[in-house]
Amino acid sequence: MLENLIIRQERPEDYKETELMAMRSFWNKYWPGATEHLLIRIIRESKDYVPEISRIAELDGKIVGAVYYTKAWIVDGDIKHEIVTFGPLAVEPTLEGNDIGGALIRETIKLARQNGITGIALMGEPYYYPRFGFERGADHGLTDAQGNTFDALMCLPLNDEFKSIKGKLIESEDFEKLEDEKLLEEISKEFPAYRRVKVQEGFMQIFGQHLGVVESVEDETFMVRYWELLIPAKGDDSLEEKPEKGSDVQFIWNHKGESRITKVFKNLLEN
Repeated sequence: MLENLIIRQERPEDYKETELMAMRSFWNKYWPGATEHLLIRIIRESKDYVPEISRIAELDGKIVGAVYYTKAWIVDGDIKHEIVTFGPLAVEPTLEGNDIGGALIRETIKLARQNGITGIALMGEPYYYPRFGFERGADHGLTDAQGNTFDALMCLPLNDEFKSIKGKLIESEDFEKLEDEKLLEEISKEFPAYRRVKVQEGFMQIFGQHLGVVESVEDETFMVRYWELLIPAKGDDSLEEKPEKGSDVQFIWNHKGESRITKVFKNLLEN
């Protein structure tokens, strides 16, 4: 973890900076643009927000990460158990690979235990959260609100009471406000107008990879623009098309070794 990293509660003067960081963190990750800056505002105003265990990460006076917790419920017929869920978990994209997200999760899990919370359930990236003790929800008799099970639905029991809980995970009804496209459009005017990218039709989550643009080519090394960074990368053996200057690419960012371009694609939002 970064030596100067501070994990603390969010203050009103942090709000705009945190929202911008979260927007950058999720920009073009699941669909063109992002909605997390709106989600954070919805959470702050929700009766189900749990600020006692929500935290931001600060590095040298700059907000570089945040995680927000809300109440959730596991419902089995007439039986209803209160737990918590979290999201978004956001990290400044240019500082990925420094365990900022991990520091936020470890600290807030500790706070949740101290506050007597029974357990945490979430829908997230299944390759990431098990390292913090999260397990498949199906192994604990948990489903989503429609009764479905899948690897992304995970949970972390925090005390013995959780062993007797099973049922459907129900999140705050305030999350439905995220579907207000006009509100998202209005709030987004407060932030920089970043380029929107569409890689494929429908949901486009790309686990463990990033989107960038080749800014220059030096022999067999491609300099990939990713936010304010230029990342040197090699072409993967599986590449069907060789990148050139200006190419939109999908790449694996290896923070401690060689990064690799895995795909050249056409942005479907541009001619």
